[in-house]
Amino acid sequence: MNKYFIFFELISHIFLTLTLGYYLMSNLQWYNYKLERVIFKHKKYQWHFLYFLVPLFAYYIAGKFYWIYFYLGLLPALFFWYKRLDKPLLFTPRVKRFFLFLFLATIFQDILCMASEKCQLFGLILPIFMALGVSFLYEKILFLGFKKEAIKKLESMQDLQIVAITASYGKTSMKNFLYQVISPYIETYMTPRSVNTLAGLVKDVNMDIPSSTKIYIAEAGARVRGDIDEIAKFLNHQYAIVGKIGPQHIEYFKTLENIRNTKMEILNSKNLKKAFVHESAMIKPTKKEVVFGENIKNIDASLEGTSFDLEIDGKIEHFQTPLLGSFHATNLTAIILVAKELGIGIENIKKELKNLKQVDHRLQKIEAGGKLIIDDSFNGNFEGMSASYELVDSYKGKKIIITPGVIESDEKTNIELAKKIDEVFDTIIITGDVNAKTLYKNIYKAKKVILADKSKLEQALIEHTKAGDLVLFSNDAPTFI
Repeated sequence: MNKYFIFFELISHIFLTLTLGYYLMSNLQWYNYKLERVIFKHKKYQWHFLYFLVPLFAYYIAGKFYWIYFYLGLLPALFFWYKRLDKPLLFTPRVKRFFLFLFLATIFQDILCMASEKCQLFGLILPIFMALGVSFLYEKILFLGFKKEAIKKLESMQDLQIVAITASYGKTSMKNFLYQVISPYIETYMTPRSVNTLAGLVKDVNMDIPSSTKIYIAEAGARVRGDIDEIAKFLNHQYAIVGKIGPQHIEYFKTLENIRNTKMEILNSKNLKKAFVHESAMIKPTKKEVVFGENIKNIDASLEGTSFDLEIDGKIEHFQTPLLGSFHATNLTAIILVAKELGIGIENIKKELKNLKQVDHRLQKIEAGGKLIIDDSFNGNFEGMSASYELVDSYKGKKIIITPGVIESDEKTNIELAKKIDEVFDTIIITGDVNAKTLYKNIYKAKKVILADKSKLEQALIEHTKAGDLVLFSNDAPTFI
């Protein structure tokens, strides 16, 4: 065989293996490097078929001519797939290490296989699984070392007090609001963005938290039982907030009871002084566990802001905030109670609440092109989405909603959401595939537009909206969902 063709085959095989590795790592990154979630919880299994299984079959069936399919079929298909993604693969240190392992495994196998034609049987599968195994093992060892460093750093900060926050929804908002309320009075640091996994917290402690911090506000999320327990035993926080518990991520936990039990793992801190727990957790109050939610009165929410009354120490206190949405009264109750526990006076708390800044993409009010835009794209739970519909219901002009429905929930919830949408909006633009059929089938009054490709959203807005309209972005779903 021509030595140039052998070299061409070798290079093509390496590129093919790395290409499949790219697809695999993209999915692993989306699903927090949990292989079982990529396999069993993926929303678009047709991608696995087209971009992983078909290339494997083509490689084994086509034999030495697999490169024809690779260059003329797979690469162009993956290019167009990549162009449509709104979350392409980020080349983090972990991803770079994986590709190094994959490259070395492929080269090692190809050198060994020069003496045997039978090696094609393992030509793709073996290097990919070798690289995955070595990568997961290496990252685990690396993580354990980082975790030890982080624990040592937290223990060295003797004046540090930690507030851990969890909930089915609203964690990130509560974290931001608590930071805004107490940071003018106490040196405070909070986890960035939506960092809420053990790995994210370990990295945050090692890399970012200033050693002078007095209050550390940490967000805790979960996909399986035990996730929050690990976070609680890592942080060993003094204070905890358990926000409202609901069916968010029900597909992972199966029952509301499992969700509740997982959220309550936040109390498993050996240093816990006090926990503020929403009434939906259905616990009895104790000296250490304060139940909130039932003592909120006179909630008034409009497109101008929200106000409510709260009974504190037997006295009715009135609070106002520019935040949009009646559900904020519940979240802010927890913030008020924690801030008071940390020594902030009621009048100072009231002052800070009046100046709260809305978290980006959570009922964020924007005026552009004569349209009133409400960006609620980071609000993905049924209760919060429903509350936003009630909020905009009084608007006099035409109302347009852009939504994929409730993600990681059941059909029943999305049918109920469709009914609420139909009561309020004139037009619905449905994005994503997950709930498109359910929403379309259960909306009767509003004009329905299905947007298969989010890249065409701008054109859809030009066609279906005009000056004077209200446009609500209600939840968002990445392309892979």
